[in-house]
Order: sequence, then C-alpha cells, then structure tokens
Amino acid sequence: MATDTLIREMLSGGHFLVSNTDYKDIFIPEDSSEEQEMIRQTIRDFIQQEIRPHTDRIEKLEEGLIPSIMEKFAELGFFGTHMPENYGGSAMDFITNTIIGEEVGPSGSFSVSYNAHSGIGMLPILYFGTEAQKKKYLPGLIDGSLKSSYCLTEPSSGSDALAAKTTAILNPEKTHYILNGQKMWITNAGFADIFTVFAQADGDKFTGFIIEKNSEGLTLGAEEKKLGIKGSSTRMVFLENVKVPVENVLGDIGKGHLIAFNVLNIGRFKLGASTMGASKMLVNVSTEYATEREQFDTKIAQFGAIKHKLAEQTIRSFISESIVYRAAHSIQQMEEKTKSDGMSFEESKLEAAEEYALECSIIKVVCSEVLDFCVDEAVQIFGGMGYSEEGYVARAYRDSRINRIFEGTNEINRLLIISTLLKRAMKGKLDLMTPAMAVQKELMEGVTGDIQFSGPYPEEQKALSSYKKVLIMLLGTAAQKAMSGGLDLKTEQEIVLDLSELIIEIYNTESALLRCMKRSEMAERFDMDLDKSLIQTIFHDANNKVYTTCLTLTGNFIDDSLKAGYISGIRKFTKYPLQNTKENRRKIANAVIDKKGYCF
Repeated sequence: MATDTLIREMLSGGHFLVSNTDYKDIFIPEDSSEEQEMIRQTIRDFIQQEIRPHTDRIEKLEEGLIPSIMEKFAELGFFGTHMPENYGGSAMDFITNTIIGEEVGPSGSFSVSYNAHSGIGMLPILYFGTEAQKKKYLPGLIDGSLKSSYCLTEPSSGSDALAAKTTAILNPEKTHYILNGQKMWITNAGFADIFTVFAQADGDKFTGFIIEKNSEGLTLGAEEKKLGIKGSSTRMVFLENVKVPVENVLGDIGKGHLIAFNVLNIGRFKLGASTMGASKMLVNVSTEYATEREQFDTKIAQFGAIKHKLAEQTIRSFISESIVYRAAHSIQQMEEKTKSDGMSFEESKLEAAEEYALECSIIKVVCSEVLDFCVDEAVQIFGGMGYSEEGYVARAYRDSRINRIFEGTNEINRLLIISTLLKRAMKGKLDLMTPAMAVQKELMEGVTGDIQFSGPYPEEQKALSSYKKVLIMLLGTAAQKAMSGGLDLKTEQEIVLDLSELIIEIYNTESALLRCMKRSEMAERFDMDLDKSLIQTIFHDANNKVYTTCLTLTGNFIDDSLKAGYISGIRKFTKYPLQNTKENRRKIANAVIDKKGYCF
C-alpha cells in the first residue's frame, strides 16, 4: 500500500515543485527507439514529398487539397496511432504520438488541420462517446474517410467558453434537440464531416453534441481571411433549427465542460509538441542561410551578433524539447498505471490528461512563445529576404502568431497554472504546506535546508532547489492572503501571472538539467563541454529572471513590514555563480554551424 501511494505521488501533476526528480526516471529524446526514429523519418519523408511541393497550392486553399493530403496521411496509419485497435487504431504509446506531433509541426497549415482532426476533433468521441457513437464515427475518422472539427468558440464567448449562447431545445417528442446559434474560428469547417458542437441544453446546461455535415440547417460562412495558417480551413458554422438525434448527445447533459476542458489539455500538449518541432526546423533554416549569406566578405554566421541568435534559438528549442518529452513520459506512465489498475483505454487517457493539466498548460505557453522567438530571429537573420513572401520564413512568421491564441490564450493558460495548482493543494493531491513551513523555518530560524548534491551539475541542482524554495515562500504567502481575504487572485492577475512565470521557469530549468544529467551517462555520444555551456547559460539567465520576478512580486503584494525579510530570502535563494555566457553561446553556435542545424 505504501509503495502504491508513493508511486501515485510521483505520478502526480505539479509534483515537481515539491520534490527532486531523479534524472533516471525521465524520458529524453535521446532515449527514443529505432522504431520511433523510423516513424520520425517516415513523417519527414511524407512532408517532403506530399506537402512541401504543394505549399503554394495549400496556401491558396485549393479545394480538396488538404483533405486529400489528410487521406494519404491516414493511409500510413497516422490518424489512428492514439486510438484503440478495436476501432481500427494502432494504440501506440504517448511518446511515439508525441514524436508524430513534433514532426508534423514544421508542415505549416497541414499541422493545424492534423492536430484539429486527431486531437480536439477525435478525442471527445473517444473520451465521452457511447459505444454506438465510437463504432459509428471512430473508424472513419481513423481511416480518413471522415474529417472532424470542434465547435466551441462563439462571437461573444472565446476564453469564457461556458458563456456560449447557442441553444439546444428538446423537441416535444423527445427524439431530437433543436440547435440554434453560431460558432466561429472553426478549424477544418470547410471540409469536416463531423462537428462536435457545444450548446446550452434546456437553457443553461452546457452540453456537447455530434452533428453530421449534411444536417438540415447547418451552413458555413466564407473562409476567413487570416494573418497566417492560410492553408487551413477556418469558417463560421451557423445552426438554424438543426435537428440532432438524442443519441448524438455527447456525454451527459450539462457536463459539456468536462469534454471541453479535458480535451483541451491534450490539445495544448499536441500544440506544444508541434510548435517545438517547428522551432527546431527554424534553427536549421536560420543556420543554413547564415552559413551561406556573406557581408563584408564574411559569412554572417561568423559574426558574434548572429552567433548569439543561433545559440539562443537552439537553447530555447532544447528547453522546449526537454519539457515536451518529460511530460509525455509522465502522461504515458499515468496511462500505464491506471490501465494496470483496471481502467479502460479511454478512461486511462482521460485520467492522465486531467492529472497533467498544469504541465500541458506550461508546454503550450513555453513552446508557442519559443516558436515566436525563433521565427522572429529567423526573419532578422534573413534580413530583407526574411520579409519576402517568396521564402519560407515570412510564412512561418505569420503562421506562428496564432499559437499563442488558440487552445486557450497564453494568458488564460498562465492563470490556469496557478488555479490548477491551488485546487490540487486544497484537495490534498499536492502538499504545499509542508515545504512552505520548512522554508519559513529556514528563513526565520537560520536553519539551513541545503542539500548536498553530488554527480553532474551540483551547482545547478542546488540553484534549482533554491528556486523551488523561493517560489513556495511567495506562493504560500499568496495562498494564505487569499484565504484570509487579503488578496483576490481572481482580480490580481498580474500577481498570478508572475507566480506562473516562476513555476514555468522551474519546470524549464529542471527539465533541461535532468536531460543533461541523463546525457552525461551517454558521454561517448555527446560533447559534455557543450552540454555544460548549455546548462550554465540556461541557469544564468533563469537566475536573473527568478530574482527580478521575485522582487516584483514582493513589491506587489508583500506587506511593508515583511518586505525586508522576503528580500533577504530572495537573495539567499538566487545565488547561482556568474557565467561567461558570451563564450558559452559562441560554443553552442559553433556546434550548430558545424552540424548545419540544431545540434542536440
């Protein structure tokens, strides 16, 4: 029993904040199997052969082109890798599905159509559908003969999804619900066969429905003229007295929020994986151009300013890659654990997605913002050519911007990080009070809580442990003030956003550190000096960010009489040694240049 409880705690979302993870217990990309690498290469070949030659046609939304590419992708089995075998899927593990999502990422608009179909399009039926609904729709969605879309957003309800005004009234015969309303920003709407639609049943019961495209009264608006992802279909969906059979109610009446929020967890993760793949591609593209372009009789890759950009693109992409595969492994472990406990395929996936909602939000935020950084720097490296629509970079720049908006804006996800964490603490799923009291004792009584770290990177392990302490110190105070009525976390969003920033920084630095520690056991395969330069630079920058964010938080909500003590604690917990980050970045940039692209 005790062992089972320990395992459960280790497989707990947010647990990384109050414990030290063993690097041997995580998955890193370097652990991938030969079979997984073959899948990776298959997708790269598919993109090179079936998507790149048709980019201009895709961008012009040539009728039938994206659906036909999707059908070819389905023929290779890639729409069913996360689905049970009894519906035609191949039930591959979560990490393998993450590799697929990563490799689809650089495909531009196709990745949007793929993720909308395979994620938020299919998962509601898998998670919440009846057996009859699964048998009717999943085989076609898996083999590509059916395409799906997800209809949540309305003109008056975006982030506040539960404020939807679309209505669903049960007819007198109680055989059909009559739906009226409109949905907007619906990906894949132009060619979808199946629409998952959310409406207020009987006035105020937020509910999901499955609607087929040939339903009378369902019509589509014109294709939206968008800033980016122009090759993906985005339309409004109008519902005028659409009759939906009662057997097409998805889940329980009034429980649509469970569908919407749980499906979005994995949607956020999938988006993170794809944007991470696109970031790595931009490192390659930037490096290729920088090593070819000459100015002042010198390849621009040899200039320190350009090396800084190449190195920083690489460092941030490394962090994205590390957090994505760490979380993928956590989710996969939870799926395996719950299945061994007797849960069904569907239940285990739903449970794991809900358990790691906090990490999924982190991944969505970090990876989308890293991609924005990488593509912006790519445009700068390309200069005028980066601003030309003739090249890849301008389109990538436009395509990137949407990722910080859909699947929940990054602001909403930052707010969710804290609300999810505090809810878990209040339900007893995560013990924040014990470490908070230990930190308080350390500061008030001068008791040292330092742990002696051994093995690779002891300075970084010590710094990470201290970052967790300073977060717990501030988070604990914020929670106490909130409970006493002295701080309203619903309105003081600036404070919540800064607390989330600290959590994100801890997850980033720890994931990168654990990966480098694990790589140190593969020293014959990697340049350990390069890894050292990487991790020193990551922690140097993180230390500065943690320090300034903590000071900002102290100024914003700590009582004046206590500020001096908090400032002292912040200084105590942010003492990472100064590093020569210029030389470290040059070393990383040189490795990127030598490899002609992403070097980790």
